[in-house]
Amino acid sequence: MAEETNNIERKTAKDVFELRKQGLIEEAYNLIRPIYAEDKSPYASLAMFWTAVDILRRRVAEERISEAQKILLSLRRLLPSVPDKEGWVHDAMNRCEALIEKVNQHQASLEEGPKHLQTGTWGEGLAAAYLRQKGYVILDRDWRSGHRDIDIIAKDGDCTVFVEVKTRHDTNITAPLDAITSDKLYQLGRAITHYINYHHIDHWRFDVITIVGDMSCSMPEITHMENFNIMETPTHRWHKKRRKW
Repeated sequence: MAEETNNIERKTAKDVFELRKQGLIEEAYNLIRPIYAEDKSPYASLAMFWTAVDILRRRVAEERISEAQKILLSLRRLLPSVPDKEGWVHDAMNRCEALIEKVNQHQASLEEGPKHLQTGTWGEGLAAAYLRQKGYVILDRDWRSGHRDIDIIAKDGDCTVFVEVKTRHDTNITAPLDAITSDKLYQLGRAITHYINYHHIDHWRFDVITIVGDMSCSMPEITHMENFNIMETPTHRWHKKRRKW
């Protein structure tokens, strides 16, 4: 028991950053909390901040909104003690504030927003629920790199999956896949490269989920295209796994 306690005590904020690099967000968060309770140094404060940011985004992706809101309050209290020479901390804080504001306005946007935005938001939520049902773990939603965004980032076993979601009311005018243009694939590729380089990810793939239907539809058509070739344009044909759900 004494040896186990000593092993725990030897853990430092550096170990927390290593866990973050490996994508082990929950483990990093569980480790930094007792460390920060004893160590309020600038480095430990930085580790606490970035890990809490990770967890806030994870909780939003999991739709555990009340927990995410509590984490935001903790980040506000923590912010003055976190070193920020490059301005990245305040930039991340602003993103967290904007994310929670977006969540808080989500219901109102569904009720009052333009219909195409309602459909897109509904489709992304449906795609996330579909992936959870298949056993995926949702890591993030609407992840942004500059002006580029990735709709869903998930884990399928040990594989990190980047998912683009396209939703249409019907296919009378355009199919959902038509919206995935060469330029869109290029921008997605740059965002994915940023993410995998930062998190040191070796095993990953890019999937596309298309949804045909709307919020009044009891049986929307979901098409999940795994390992979509991000280097090609959607004029090519891919093997599709069609499911009614």
